[in-house]
Formats: sequence, structure tokens, C-alpha cells
Amino acid sequence: RRLAAARENLRVTGVDLAPAMARQASTRLPGAVVRADSRRLPFRDGQFDAVCSVWLLHLAAGPAEVGSIVGECARVLRPGGIYVTTVDKAASHNVGSDIDVVLSSRPPSPVRDAAADVESAAAAHGLLPAGQARFTGHGQGRSPRRTIADLRRGWFVTLPPGDPLADGFATRLAQLPDQERPRPDPVFSLRSFRKAG
Repeated sequence: RRLAAARENLRVTGVDLAPAMARQASTRLPGAVVRADSRRLPFRDGQFDAVCSVWLLHLAAGPAEVGSIVGECARVLRPGGIYVTTVDKAASHNVGSDIDVVLSSRPPSPVRDAAADVESAAAAHGLLPAGQARFTGHGQGRSPRRTIADLRRGWFVTLPPGDPLADGFATRLAQLPDQERPRPDPVFSLRSFRKAG
């Protein structure tokens, strides 16, 4: 909504594969949201001046899928167009809080959006580094109580709900002070690339 309102005659198109997310986006951007798979975008080559995939690549099944998504974003960009994406999402949530200390020994999740890997995939599709930035995820700081709830609903993929290890982390989190107080917000990383040509 803010992008569309930022400049007169700016056309913004949203894409999401999940029906619920596409419906939610449609309320913010009526008539401009398409339900589609980012690995096979339903747009012609060179159709867009800019493409943005925020908080997407960390969900990919592996490096090949990251490459497919980045390749599709590059394909639909015009020469000289800009691609912007988030990188290192999971690492951004580690803000050095007492919650992070408790969770530090949990089994690691696979990292699919490592900056170096995304940069390599971008280069393979003719995208040249154009810049980087960071932004704060306002209101996304974890509290111990919220982290326990996330553990119980399976948000931490390497700690399935009901697993004794997950229960152990929940017990340790429940012993932290200020159960409702959110710890610092995560700071996320962006990379931008320009399409050669």
C-alpha cells in the first residue's frame, strides 16, 4: 500500500502462493495481487522495473530452489532493474538477549538465505550487487512467554511440539524474568542487485 501511494502512476503487483496471504494482500492492494509460485512467475520477461522478495528465500527447500526463485525474479526484471531481498533471516532474531542464551544450544535449522549463497545465485542469473541495508522489525522482539508459545506451536522447526528437548527449553524460558516483556527487536538484512544489460 505504501509503495503504491509513494509515487503517481506507480504500478505495484503482489504475488503469493498461499491463498490466505493472497487474500490478505488483496485488501491492501485491490486488483493487483496474483496467486502464483515464485519459482514460476506468470509474467513475461523484463516486465518489471523492480522485484522484491522479503522473507521468502529462508522458506525455500534448498539451494536449488533459492536459485530458481532468484532466477525468476531476474527473468521478469528489465535490464537495469533492481532486485531486493532479505538475507540471513534466522540470524537476525538472535539479538543477544537472555532468550537467545537459553535457545543457543537448540539444534540449528538449515540456512537457505545465507547472504553469500544468495549473492552467488544472483550472479548466476546476471544480477550484480547494488547495495545493502538493514531495517528493524518493529514489534517483533520476543518475550519469554511468546517464545514458549512459539515452541509449542512448532515455530522452531528443529524442536517439534511435545519433543522432550522442546519441553526442556520451554521450562528454562519459563524461569526467565519479565515473562511478558519483549526483548529487542530483530534487525534484518537486505541485499539489492541490478540486472545487467
